[in-house]
Amino acid sequence: EGGAMVALNASEDEVQPHLTDRVSIAAVNGPASVVVAGDEDAVTAVIERFPDRKSKRLKVSHAFHSPLMDPMLDDFRQVAESLTYNPPQIPIAFGSDADYWVAHVRQPVRFLDTMRTLEAEGVQVFLELGPDAVLTAMGQDCADGTFIPTLRNGRPETETITTALARLHVTGVTPDWRAVLHGGRRVDLPTYAFQRRRYWPQGEMRPPSPDVTEVESRFWEAVEREDLQALVSALDVSGDDPLTAVLPALSSWRRQRREQSTVDAWRYKITWKPVTETRATPGRGPWLVVVPAGLATDERVLRTMEALGGRVVELDADATRDAVAARLLDAQIAGAESGETPVGVFSLLALDESPHPVHPALNRGLAATLTLVQALGDAGIGAPLWIATTGAVSIGGSDRVTSPAQAQVWGLGRVAGLEHPERWGGLVDLPETLDERAATRMAEVLGGADEDQVAIRPSGVFARRLVRAPQATPLDRQDDAGEARPYGTVLITGGTGALAGHAARWLAANGAEHIVLTSRRGAGAPGAAELERELAGLGVRVTVAGCDVTDKDALAGLLTEHTVTSVVHAAGLGHSGALESTTLGEFAEVLAAKAAGAAHLDELLGDTPVEAFVMFSSIAGIWGSGGGAAYAAANAYLDALAESRRGRGLAATALAWGPWAGGGMAAGENEEQLRRRGLATMRPDLAIGALAQAMRDGETALTIADVDWERFAPAFAAARPRPLLNELPEVRAALEGAAESEEVSSELMRRLAAVPEAERHQVLLDVVRMEAATVLGHPGVDVIGAGRAFREVGFDSLTAVELRNRLNAMTGLRLPATLVFDYPTPAALAAHLAGEIFPGATDAEAVHALEELDRLEAALSAVGPDDHDVRSTITTRLKALMSQWNAAPAVDGGDVAERLQTANADELLHFIDQELGMS
Repeated sequence: EGGAMVALNASEDEVQPHLTDRVSIAAVNGPASVVVAGDEDAVTAVIERFPDRKSKRLKVSHAFHSPLMDPMLDDFRQVAESLTYNPPQIPIAFGSDADYWVAHVRQPVRFLDTMRTLEAEGVQVFLELGPDAVLTAMGQDCADGTFIPTLRNGRPETETITTALARLHVTGVTPDWRAVLHGGRRVDLPTYAFQRRRYWPQGEMRPPSPDVTEVESRFWEAVEREDLQALVSALDVSGDDPLTAVLPALSSWRRQRREQSTVDAWRYKITWKPVTETRATPGRGPWLVVVPAGLATDERVLRTMEALGGRVVELDADATRDAVAARLLDAQIAGAESGETPVGVFSLLALDESPHPVHPALNRGLAATLTLVQALGDAGIGAPLWIATTGAVSIGGSDRVTSPAQAQVWGLGRVAGLEHPERWGGLVDLPETLDERAATRMAEVLGGADEDQVAIRPSGVFARRLVRAPQATPLDRQDDAGEARPYGTVLITGGTGALAGHAARWLAANGAEHIVLTSRRGAGAPGAAELERELAGLGVRVTVAGCDVTDKDALAGLLTEHTVTSVVHAAGLGHSGALESTTLGEFAEVLAAKAAGAAHLDELLGDTPVEAFVMFSSIAGIWGSGGGAAYAAANAYLDALAESRRGRGLAATALAWGPWAGGGMAAGENEEQLRRRGLATMRPDLAIGALAQAMRDGETALTIADVDWERFAPAFAAARPRPLLNELPEVRAALEGAAESEEVSSELMRRLAAVPEAERHQVLLDVVRMEAATVLGHPGVDVIGAGRAFREVGFDSLTAVELRNRLNAMTGLRLPATLVFDYPTPAALAAHLAGEIFPGATDAEAVHALEELDRLEAALSAVGPDDHDVRSTITTRLKALMSQWNAAPAVDGGDVAERLQTANADELLHFIDQELGMS
């Protein structure tokens, strides 16, 4: 008795100093949401410490999770121990026994920690079983994912549960629909989505001349149908037997040429372009030169940086993120006391390749570089970061990759440049010995040359470029090279995955005698039994083995048991998460599946000659992927390992794949998101054709992806130039169009400056809605309502970064990557942009009023069309509100207010839809 529980908008750290033995934290519901419980006067005293924060007294019978619960714990334990606890049929986080429930009564409910733990375990979908959507609302403040409530207060249960099942289904968690529907049968969906939007281009088109079109069309249609009589008529020849014999071959050739043309358009490779003139003067400091403690560093490198004003900062490779941030901050403050702030950060941490003591899949240099990138943000140091390596890349010829491990840092760095473009400098690979000329070149590169991925060699400076790698056609070949014919025993790691399955089928159909499929779960993996039967039906012997390729001893045992003639390394583990929130453990887990597995195969096979050593890499390692730093690092390692093996005279082919159709990591809703960004999925049979060509031609490193550069390039280069793509004509054309949009952005700023302050919010709202529609691939802004949440219309972490980059380019601001989550509706975001562009133009009360209107819009959008009583009540309240607003002496309500006061419910909601942009 005499207890109270109050919810407060504050963090646990803020509240903790004000607690006493009479009051405690009862729940941590979010980053800035706690519940305080205990004696009522003590709780009130805590709340009064936060007069500017919102608080709400909870209607409860007892002050749960507080000291007032202590007298009942023993009795409660007796009751709890009288129950029988059976093993759960599904995994339960944290426990369910008597001790757990006694602790639950007394200790805080750590909802925030629970959600983050589940998120770290890979949970993506959260289903709330309860009387309302309270936990769903809180959960979205704690973790990324899909949150689905089963019940809603005041709504029919049948409707809300059915809606929850439907949402589960479209997120990939398919319910047992036969149980839900008591039978039924499957039917095909309609072949179009009933949106009734014109798709065809409206611009003027110039078709070929009618005579050419008619003749070619008639000819090739007849060939593809293998219609002899039509072909005879089209060619005006007789239908002799030779024509009958050649027609099927001609039809096949036509189909193959079309497919070959498609595959040719997917093929790219990395080259290194000499930079003849850097057009930069050496960048004089001060610089923070970050070096690994205890590791010898090239003295000329340090002297060069000291000449630029460099200040050496030694970091222990095992230092925590907080410790590194504090060390960097101290170094910056020391410089600031002398009136200097850093102009750049130059990291040599990657040179430390010794294994990490806690996460052996990482080396110390990679782990320290990840921590450095995160700590720079924590310390608020915005100076551009340059990361140096040695032997991580090959510019071709006799220049070899000597350190594939350091190439991992290049993959990490490319993602850092995407997620934090405002504080990114670039990547530079140094020669093993830095002579005076190379030192001068290094200084010039750091001084601001227009390149961010360079290699400095005795012969000059070279910049990394992506170029097309066309495939010679059979008619163009002058040699006797035939199709690749695998033989003997082929080992496929990750062998039960979708991509590996396609490769196994091709190998089985083209000469392999024995295929060994490995995965962590082996025969217990989903689809393993079906794949084994299918391959056996093709006449090949199949072994499905449970083997974790990150376990070197287990892999060695497998290779001892099976003498392999070829290897296809397709194992991999995906991960999506911002670089700043990725832990070392998460990074190591993703890295191990690809990089550690490939390293073990390379080491265990040694100089054993194999016909092929194929590694399935990814475009994430070629140009980076927002939210995938660990995955990019792992794939960059595979590309470098292929170069290293070739340099040692061994077989190696690394294929950096774009997304495949029909399975893999791009399956499901990811496929649509990638398409919006300009990355289409590839037909598996054509991708396998590209694999066969690469093996036949002895390619070392090849990128195979179906990219719509007109869509991809402007978003990719929105935040800063990306010289990697400068050699592709389609990219140059796309970026020229983007340059025209920059003129539009200048016009936007002029327009904002010219309009009255009251109109700026609407102008920016129109911009936000249009840019959001463009990012999601919608032809118009209809689905982007002003009060509709960004998450609701399809935004995720990747598209959020893309929208941030576009708005940065439009406004000249430096906005955070979490923009659409911090300001969850277009209206809220537009209000924030107005405050950033015109600081101080709107007083705090007005900003607060606008935010409240945003919340009102979002709430009204949730009112269903059949809730007539609710809509009538809302209409009456809004009319009264408008009447008060119109009566205010400083406001000119005009015709709008008069219309609202005389409107009925339907007219008012129509006004809200048309004038306020609400759904």
